[in-house]
Amino acid sequence: MSIISFGEYKNEISYKTLDERKMRASSGIMFLLGLIAFINGFIFQNYYIIPYISGFLMFNFLVGLFINPKFSPTMVLGYIFTYKQSPLPVGAIQKKFAWSLGLILSAVIFGLSLQLLNDITWFEPVCFLCLLCLVVLFLETSFGICVGCKFYYLAIYLKLMKKPEEKPNCMGDSCEV
Repeated sequence: MSIISFGEYKNEISYKTLDERKMRASSGIMFLLGLIAFINGFIFQNYYIIPYISGFLMFNFLVGLFINPKFSPTMVLGYIFTYKQSPLPVGAIQKKFAWSLGLILSAVIFGLSLQLLNDITWFEPVCFLCLLCLVVLFLETSFGICVGCKFYYLAIYLKLMKKPEEKPNCMGDSCEV
């Protein structure tokens, strides 16, 4: 078992997996943090919290992608919340793609929110990206719909221009046609 890895091999499964329950708990925690930032920034016009929360989320994604997701802060909390639940393995490669998109999104929000502190004209792009992030996190948390995983599957489909031989293990068989 490697410390630096995204996912791990379990039992007879031939690809790396992650626990979907912990991933959903992690996305719920990220959703809650994003909602706090949104309410403070866009309802109370207190923009100073947005760079802190987006910076934390960026750090969370960096740790998860480049070290191991089980060491990212939201996954640690997700483990605490779901420790008595049985694991539900899901393919790690599409989750890695989704977390890469999350890293890009949180980094852009972080950079734009720093600009927002000096210039209010950056309000609309930051607001749009925050809402996009909240919608994606809500879909993952509430319904188990991983939008990044869907984009991964679409990219594989477009690359092969046919249905892949080995489908990714998507939550609830959502990759089925």
